[in-house]
Amino acid sequence: MNKVVLVAFLGEPMCFVHVLLNALDMKDKGFDVKIIIEGSACKLVKTLDEPGAAFGDLYRKVRDANLIDCVCRACASKMEAAEAAQSQGLRLEGEMSGHPSLARYIADGYQIITF
Repeated sequence: MNKVVLVAFLGEPMCFVHVLLNALDMKDKGFDVKIIIEGSACKLVKTLDEPGAAFGDLYRKVRDANLIDCVCRACASKMEAAEAAQSQGLRLEGEMSGHPSLARYIADGYQIITF
């Protein structure tokens, strides 16, 4: 089985939507796929969940499919999105100086792709 982690760093919605679309496509094709939300992309956890947000339905579809593995604790705090992440049931990770460790995923056989 293909194992892939998509790491979203950019807070630009037009970039982030490609992470969401690729995650759904990979899942539909039988991949074990996970999303990590890092950097300025953390702010989108808050804004995309707002009613009427562009790409909000797509975001919620991905979130409800449990494809978001975690959100960076340090970046979500900086982007004022940690509370939104927690209220949505998303896990905050920060075992590497406040950020999720990619080494953990590599050790588990995942390929890392960054956006």
